[in-house]
Amino acid sequence: MRALRRVIGLGLMVMLAGCSRLGLIDWLTPDRGYHLVAGIDYGQGPRQQLDLYQPSTPLPAHPVVVFFYGGSWNSGQRGDYRFVAQALASRGILVAVADYRLYPQVRYPAFLDDNAQAVAWVYRHVAEYGGNPQRLFLMGHSSGAYNAAMLALDPARLAAVGLSPAIIKGWIGLAGPYDFLPVEDKEVRPVFFYPDSPVDSQPINHVQAGAPPALLLAANSDSFVNPVRNTGGLARRLREVGVPVRVRYFDHLNHATLVGAMAWPLAWLAPVRDEVVGFVSQ
Repeated sequence: MRALRRVIGLGLMVMLAGCSRLGLIDWLTPDRGYHLVAGIDYGQGPRQQLDLYQPSTPLPAHPVVVFFYGGSWNSGQRGDYRFVAQALASRGILVAVADYRLYPQVRYPAFLDDNAQAVAWVYRHVAEYGGNPQRLFLMGHSSGAYNAAMLALDPARLAAVGLSPAIIKGWIGLAGPYDFLPVEDKEVRPVFFYPDSPVDSQPINHVQAGAPPALLLAANSDSFVNPVRNTGGLARRLREVGVPVRVRYFDHLNHATLVGAMAWPLAWLAPVRDEVVGFVSQ
């Protein structure tokens, strides 16, 4: 069985090389370890919905992760990330995977408004589903990691929904862009009003003492988001102001397989899931 998983994993690595679309992993993800509550409205628009994955393992109150997917702020859907939710829910973590409006429907910072609304809904209602709002974590991959960073670091984002970053126990960024001006990606440029991109759109410019602890993971060979400038630069800035941060760089992974390693077919590549579970469980 281990050899079969390795063969499947190698095949997925080939298919995912240089690719940010990860929905194909879902059909290999076990349909166990969780109970799905799908299509919860956190806002009034069709893209303002989230899915909750309740762990099957009974606990007094589960820690909670709100996950934001990547896709350069112009693509993505929550249903393609069941593999992330299953990986965490099977370890006793309640997971919310939220959709949000994308370009060209909206530009910065409107998608962050959606993210903030999703977090507010989870914080105010998750206890009804067996989650502990006092152990609330944000997590994202790629542009989703940017979203998580902005909610954790810029108090204005959660203030708009009557909350503050103090409700966040910690946040997890996988291959996040945290310092990317001037915008080089032509698909991303209109999202941030290039060439007049606002400097306050960058997470690194919002670092301040007292921000929530962070777990930053990146792939050394990431050719899409520079790990030295983004993960390394943000980690250095966080440490300068005394914010706890754990950083790990992985070999043998790329931008897509970093989050793909959360799923069992690729879990042998690197202990990404173990890092996330350990951070949430501490």
